[in-house]
This record gives sequence, C-alpha cells and structure tokens, in this order.
Amino acid sequence: MFESLTQRLSGTLQRLRGRGRLSEENIRESLREVRIALLEADVALPVVQALIERIKVRAVGQEVLQSLTPGQALIKVVRDEMTLVMGGQGAELSLAQQPPAVILMAGLQGAGKTTTVGKLAKHLKERRKKKVMVVSCDVYRPAAIAQLQTLAGQVGALFHPSEAGQKPVDIARAAIDAAKRNVADVLIVDTAGRLAIDAEMMAEIKALHAAVDPVETLFVVDAMTGQDAANTAKAFAEALPLTGVVLTKTDGDARGGAALSVRYITGKPIKFVGVGEKPDGLDVFHPERAAGRILDMGDVLSLVEEVERSVDKDKAAKLAEKVAKGKRFDLNDLRDQMLQMQNMGGLTGLMDKLPGMGQIPDSVKAQVTGKEVPRMIAIINSMTPKERRNPDLLNGSRKARIAKGSGTSPAQVNQVYKQWQQMEKMMSKLSRGGMKGMLRGMQGMMGGRGFSGGGFPR
Repeated sequence: MFESLTQRLSGTLQRLRGRGRLSEENIRESLREVRIALLEADVALPVVQALIERIKVRAVGQEVLQSLTPGQALIKVVRDEMTLVMGGQGAELSLAQQPPAVILMAGLQGAGKTTTVGKLAKHLKERRKKKVMVVSCDVYRPAAIAQLQTLAGQVGALFHPSEAGQKPVDIARAAIDAAKRNVADVLIVDTAGRLAIDAEMMAEIKALHAAVDPVETLFVVDAMTGQDAANTAKAFAEALPLTGVVLTKTDGDARGGAALSVRYITGKPIKFVGVGEKPDGLDVFHPERAAGRILDMGDVLSLVEEVERSVDKDKAAKLAEKVAKGKRFDLNDLRDQMLQMQNMGGLTGLMDKLPGMGQIPDSVKAQVTGKEVPRMIAIINSMTPKERRNPDLLNGSRKARIAKGSGTSPAQVNQVYKQWQQMEKMMSKLSRGGMKGMLRGMQGMMGGRGFSGGGFPR
C-alpha cells in the first residue's frame, strides 16, 4: 500500500541522512518534496497541511538544527509526526463488559464488511481466546447471509441464522439472546451496505445501534478509495458513535493516503487493516510501525510477532536436536521450513516488513512474485519419500520425472536441489561450529549473488 510513498520519501530523506549540517533552506526544500509525495499518495489536503506545519515547527527549531546528526533528527521528527497523525498508539478492541460483547460493523457496500466479520471472528478466537458468534442483518444483498455462514464455518465461529424477510432489529435482538444461550463472549453483527450515504441507511443503522447497544462500532472502509475513504468515514462518525475504523484492501495498489487521512479527519483510531482475502488476513494497526514502513525503516516488531505466532516450536526443536546430533538435513526438513515461511506470508510478506526495501531496484523486486515458495513445496512433494530422505538419489531422469509431476522444468528442480545443498552445508557447519559456523555458512550461501545465484528460484 505504501510502496510509492515509501520510494518517494526514502529518496528525499536518504539525501539528508549523512549531512553534518542542515540549513533552513535545506529543510524547506525537503519538506516541499515530502508535501508533493503526500499529495501524490492521495492524502487529504487538510492532513498534508497540518502534518507539514507540525514538522516545520519542530524541524526549524533547536531539535534538528542543533543536533549532532541533523539529517537523522529530521527523519525522526517526520516519523514521530506521521505516527501522531495516524493515532500515536495502537488501539485494541475493548471487550470488557458482561458477555456477549456486541461489535457492530458498518460501511458502504463493497467495502468488505462481511469478509472482515469472518476475519475478526478468527482473530478474536485465536488471539484473544474468545467464543464468537456472528449474525448477518443484511436483508438486501442476495447471498449475504449464506456468505457469512460459509465464513463462520471456515473460522470456527458460531452462526445465528437469519432470513431476508426479517427486520434487522429483530434479527439482532434474537442473535443477542442466542449468544447468551450459547455462552458466547462476543457477538459480531454484520449490517447492510449501500452504494452511497443516504437517509434511509443512516436511519436503519441508528435504530440497529440503539437496539443492540454495542461495545464497539467499527466502520469498515476500502483503502483503495483514497480521500473518499476519509470523507465517508467522517459522515458515518457524525451519524454514529464510532469507536474505530477498519481499513480493507490495503494489499492492493492503493497509495496509502487513506491510512494517513482517516484518523485525523474522523478522530477515531484505525484498529485493524485487511491484508488479503484469506481468513487470517487481518492485522492489528500500529501507527508507529506503519510510519516506520512508510519511511523504509521496516517493521521488524511485526515480523518477530509473526514468527512467534506462525513457527511450529515443536518442529523447530526437533530440527535443532537433529542438527545437534549431526544427523543429515534432508528435503523433508527443507519443505517444513518452506511451509513455515508460507504461513508467514511467503517471501513477499517477509520482504514488506524488512528495512531498506525501498532502495532495492524494481527489477530485483519483480523477480520475487510470491510463487517461489509454493513452487519449491510442489517440487519436493512430487518426490518419493525415499528421494526426500536421500536427495543424492536425484539423477537426471528422476529430476525430469519430478519436473513433469510438479508442472515445472528440470532446471527449477535443480535449483531446489542446489538450495537444499546450501542449507545442508550451513546446517552441518552449525552442528560443528555453533553460531560462528552458521554465520560463515550463511555468508557462503549468499555469496553476494542475490537472487540470481544461490537465492530462491525465479
């Protein structure tokens, strides 16, 4: 989402980083480029004006000009102010009330409300250990109720049935009673969307809000709509007591303007961002981490949390024990590592969170399509158990058979074989020389060749 903004800003700020001195003229010039970058990213004009003014006040003062590293001090100021514009601190859902805690979802049609309900149910179930029930009050859109029922089945949430002929208020009240009977901790209410903000829609959702008295009222908004996202969020905030915003479709080619605009214009925190269609594609929004990613500083904290959540600790412990005993690292082990990487969003998901990605040429980024890891897994799955345990058996005819079975070429099978050889070498060094051996192995594996040599297959 922030790719174009990151490229523009990182280039501007990179020129300042190493400067021993900064003048007011330098700062004004840099801020002019920052302003253009923000406007191009579809950030709302009032937000751009306020942000630039706040940066200017701090930058031209003693904080930057009298700093030992003024370039870095300016970058810190830009990051701090961006963080404040997006809310300062991450805001968690407040579920501290007598169960069931009701969460009401509002938004325009096509923003992704129903999908977000499924994602949020999964998030609360897995990360907050809550028993969740969902209900659809959308009696207008065909198949909306069936869609939510399917999603509830996928994420393991309770589903309260409803019919197109019922009134939304009656559905919601019946769902609250059902949630109490089933001892559900949370009830998420999906509401009907409209193509535009109208009086009828607002009257219906106000009546629904009064009937269920939700602990959280979340406005779901499409990040792809840019400034319009902020404007529709403002209209809803004036009609309803919103407690937060969910930005959807942030993995698309949106320019990031919505994330920087919504919090400032509505005064309501962004609580979640949707990152993909899958049920696990919902992340808690952290303003300071988002600001770091915009300025090409990466998001290592989120990466660490992702590793904590996704890595199978038992498998990792078994592999460590296996390596420590001097046993061979085989293709089964490589496949396990690839599957773990896939669970963390694949190569593209990991790259998004790494610092300095804005400096990598587009030609290199284009080589990483997100298909590399699934392809490697498919190639290994096309091998026999015996071949996976003993990769030395892989001669030319076997590689040709594996390529045919996985829909790849013998050259790509050979690349996976080479990848395994390098990993095995690294693991054997680790078993012999501890961390120093591993570091030496990694150095040899990279060899300064990047993606073309010993890296992942294209």
